[in-house]
Order: sequence, then structure tokens, then C-alpha cells
Amino acid sequence: MLNTISSEFTLIDQRFARLDGDFVVQRLHTGARKSEGPVYFPAGRYLVWSDIPNERLLRWDETSGAVGVFRENSGHANGNTIDRQGRLVTCEQGARRVTRTEHDGSITVLATHWDGKRLNSPNDVVVRADGTIWFTDPAYGIADDYEGHRAESEIGACHVYRIDPDGTVTAVATDFCRPNGLAFAPDESRLYIVDTRQEPSHIRAFDVLADNTLEGGEIFAECDFGRFDGIRLDDEGRVWAAAWDGVHCFHPDGTLLGKLLLPEPASNLAFGGPRRNDLFITAGGSLYSLKVTFTGARY
Repeated sequence: MLNTISSEFTLIDQRFARLDGDFVVQRLHTGARKSEGPVYFPAGRYLVWSDIPNERLLRWDETSGAVGVFRENSGHANGNTIDRQGRLVTCEQGARRVTRTEHDGSITVLATHWDGKRLNSPNDVVVRADGTIWFTDPAYGIADDYEGHRAESEIGACHVYRIDPDGTVTAVATDFCRPNGLAFAPDESRLYIVDTRQEPSHIRAFDVLADNTLEGGEIFAECDFGRFDGIRLDDEGRVWAAAWDGVHCFHPDGTLLGKLLLPEPASNLAFGGPRRNDLFITAGGSLYSLKVTFTGARY
């Protein structure tokens, strides 16, 4: 199902004036219960995203526009990313684990526990150039049976973790309420992490040190409409954050530059297309896209 709505870019700072795109936003698909975690595969020219309550991954084909089921029984998958070898890495909220889909379709389990305790419900994930995998672990998938399976937290808190190439899982940030979306700066020297359930919901910025530990963590930006969810960066270091009224754009200095407004609450976003200037957004039960005048970060 393909329909369009008028693009509505709201300028707040003059530096946002040249950041726009198509006159219309395309709705590529609707009918999911809760769309999340878009990730674009340039080699196949397709996008995969999660329909969390329906426990499936969906796939949109760029060449034909067709949408189909990529995987049933997804473990209530939420956030997804692609590693440097072109493999899908997924946070499975219901299964309470982080997995990687190999090129032959088999699934490798990357993390299920920390400090001998079962993870809460991994939420969003990114991969660094050195092969480390970083993910957030709030409690949404164990809070009820809608996005996972109701259970008590064995850890008793919600942390951010790093998986090293040898499989070691390390907590890198332990002072979050509900860590959610996360993304590296283009040079990977900073890591931005959303804390959704703080008041107000905000994004924190950490310096990534040589030993892959984090330093800092000051509040980078606060949400002025609802709550933040997923985030991504463009190649000039601007932070694009999903929020209840659409997508908010922040300058690297933390200034809110402008917004792209949408008719459904945005949950996450991804850059794709041959030039990384197609912006894909999951919002409500839908998947949206538009071609824009800026480009996603190349890591």
C-alpha cells in the first residue's frame, strides 16, 4: 500500500533551512501493530524492520516496492542494525537476547546474560568498526505480554552493554532509567544514547575512549514533544531523533534546528538508498520514506 502526505519541515534554527527533501512523504506500508528498528541493506536494495507485537520482521524491496515477511517468530525483535560484513544484528525483546543472522540464514546468539544474570529485553543496537556491538537493555519486553513476556528483571536495573569480538559482555553505562536508541558520531568518537523515560526524555553524549569505555554522559538534548526513541546521525554529525510528533534534528552543539512532522508517533529511523539520502522512518504501524538533501553517516 503506497500513499503520500505532504512533507512538513518545521524550521526552528536558520541552519535547518537547507535541510529538506521531497515535497511528499511516501507511506511504503501500514498495518503493523508497532513498527520499529528499520535497517537498510545496500547490497540487496531492501529494508528490514520489526513489527514487535506481531513477532515478525518485515521486508520492503526497493526495486519492486513489494513488502513481505522476512522472518516469523522473531523473538519480538525490536532494534536492528547491519555489521561491517553485511549481516543483520537484532535485539530480540521477547527472547531476551542479541542475535546475528548469518549469510546462509542461520542465527548466531551473541548475548543472553550479563554477570550471570539474564538480560531484560535488548532494545536497540549499533556496531563499531572494531567489531564491538553496543546495545541498550531496558525492561519494555518484560513489563507485560504486549512486546515480549512478562517477567521479573534478574539484573534489577537497565544498562547499556558492549559485546566484544570474543563474546564478552560488559556494562558500559549503568546510570540510565530506560536506555533506548543509540548511535555513534561519524568518526565513532562519541556515542549518543537516549534515556526515554526520564523527565524530560533526553539524549546523552559520551566520549568513547581508546579502551572502549565511555566518559562524560552529559545531557545533549531534551525532547519538547513526548519522548525520544531511536536516533541516527548524518554525515555532518547532526543527530536525528524519533519523537512523538515526527523526527527532530539537532546540531552537533545540541541546538534543535528543526523537525520533520509526521501523522504518527515516530519510533526509529534509518538512512539508505544508493547515496544514503533516503530517510526511512518507522512510525505507529507504518513505514515512511522520503529522499532528502542530507546524507546519512558513513561509518
